[in-house]
Amino acid sequence: MSSTAPHIPSPALIFETLNAYQRSGALHAAIELDLFTAIAEGNTAARTISARIKASLKGTRVLCDYLTVMGFLTKQRDEYSLTPESSAFLDRNSPAYVGSASRFLSSTQQFQDIAAIVRKGGTVVGQEGMLSVEHPLWVEFARSMAPLTTVSAQLIADLIGAKDGAKWKVLDMAAGHGLFGITIAKNNPNAEIVALDWAPVLEVADENAVKAGVTSRFRKIAGSAFEVNFESGYDIVLITNFLHHFDIATNEQLLRKVHAAMAPGGRAVTVEFIPNEDRVSPPMDATFSLMMLGATASGDAYTFSEYDRMFRSAGFSRNELCELSPSPQRVIVSYK
Repeated sequence: MSSTAPHIPSPALIFETLNAYQRSGALHAAIELDLFTAIAEGNTAARTISARIKASLKGTRVLCDYLTVMGFLTKQRDEYSLTPESSAFLDRNSPAYVGSASRFLSSTQQFQDIAAIVRKGGTVVGQEGMLSVEHPLWVEFARSMAPLTTVSAQLIADLIGAKDGAKWKVLDMAAGHGLFGITIAKNNPNAEIVALDWAPVLEVADENAVKAGVTSRFRKIAGSAFEVNFESGYDIVLITNFLHHFDIATNEQLLRKVHAAMAPGGRAVTVEFIPNEDRVSPPMDATFSLMMLGATASGDAYTFSEYDRMFRSAGFSRNELCELSPSPQRVIVSYK
């Protein structure tokens, strides 16, 4: 007789997932209240934290305990401390603070009826969703998501050898905050950056170029990447977080235009959430497909093999997949 106890299924995962909105809500609340900054300043007891964030003692204690369970805080007796991640990214005084992304990421209008999204196979919020012409969302995106880009932008500059100082003409397509191109300019004094995006979004990139001191080597092309003249002779084309918004045929059309605008030997550098071929790993890359299903008419999280076929169809000779650790995203370097 086997002594192995039969597996008894548990509904825990179901209840945890149905209540998951509380996790995101708690984190948004903590950011809004500046709770992590308060603890970083030395307020470690619920009483002093509540005084600093101007909230009730009971509410503060419950929120801090919840954040501890979630892994954003640690607790010894009645004292709370930040984890290394919370200290780096959620303390407002940290140079890597990403709390500004909270407002943008809390927008859930397009995900109110996921069943309807699944039935349709795309967004149910307008015909084009977040891709409608000069959608104000992208100005908010450019301002709020910029801090998340700091590390990955430097990693990309290092990956492509910006510090070698070669004379480069760089197209930063769908530039947004402009920090990918601006970081290359900061690392390479011989790089000229051309940022392409909607005019209101480019105002944010302009501000960041001024702060970085690279305005003499930074200029703009306003409009849609599918419609404007790219110019030509680009040594580097940055395609960051853009292709996932569109279907394969649309991407191939755009990539042919990119290929034609590049100098011989030029490289396209694509930053994306790229799931493995099984499409269920790694978790953040794989689950990004649902984000695109709800937010766009035809976008997706594409695998490397799918991107490889897109770029080859557009005329590129070869493509390399590179990890971007500690960023969850990956990079594809494509050669003309």
